Amino acid sequence: MPFAPDPFSTVRSVARHVRRFRGKTFVVKIGGELIDDAECRASVSEQLSLLWSFSIPIVIVHGGGGAVDALCDSLGLATEKVAGRRVTPPEVLRAAGMALKGDAQVRLVSSLLSAGLPAVGLTGQDAGLVTAARRPPVVMDGRLVDYGEVGDITAVDPTLVTRLIEGGFVPVVAPLTGGADGAVYNTNADSVAASLAVALGAEKLLFLVRVPGLLQDRDNPASLVPFADLAAVDQLVASGAVSGGMRPKLDAARLALEGGVTSVHLVSGVGADNLLVEVFTNEGAGTMLVRQADRGAPA
Repeated sequence: MPFAPDPFSTVRSVARHVRRFRGKTFVVKIGGELIDDAECRASVSEQLSLLWSFSIPIVIVHGGGGAVDALCDSLGLATEKVAGRRVTPPEVLRAAGMALKGDAQVRLVSSLLSAGLPAVGLTGQDAGLVTAARRPPVVMDGRLVDYGEVGDITAVDPTLVTRLIEGGFVPVVAPLTGGADGAVYNTNADSVAASLAVALGAEKLLFLVRVPGLLQDRDNPASLVPFADLAAVDQLVASGAVSGGMRPKLDAARLALEGGVTSVHLVSGVGADNLLVEVFTNEGAGTMLVRQADRGAPA
């Protein structure tokens, strides 16, 4: 007995999206809080494996703030964030290097491999993938902030990532970058993901987070904004609805969209199949951002 009048309607709908996105690169940024949660990590890995099985090239950029905080705490190092971005003196940079390339990336790559993805762990330093310069002191929230060994991206050379994709691998990039003078910098993972998406000519940039997406009221998960352009985002920021870690994500979304990425998505990595619903249905599961509203609609 059929489950519906047309039991293959869902298959046909998914097939349309698969044909649309086959061969088009998705850059996926996974927040460190999802890596720390074994159940979320496994679920996200399985969903990414399914995307990859449909011949959608995937590049992953990951954070690891929880791992960095835990290591700093164990070492007796103070941690500070301003506007969602970590202040990184030299001793914290060393801890970030150990936590990001070590604990966070090892766990993520292991989970991806278990899900059937041929994941390869990298940093932005490798083969000059992401070059950065030390961020000068800036005024943030009304005070002068020296972020320390934090790098602002100056150039991206995607050759290594492109070669890995062509070889059938899934690059997994930790947000450590290199300076032209040989310095090492801690760089915001959202910015790394956006810059890579632009350099690769990606179809989509997806941020996997713990919240449902962009919210009109950050204290009300039901206030999800399913679709917005950059003008609408500016209005939300001006209203004070956006704060903390969402601010650098929206800055990165703007960078990506203005650089030619078709759409940016904010999707919850908590719970089953949110990423697949966002990619393969018209309704979606999170927030879809485009540069201008007349250039796209939820898909």
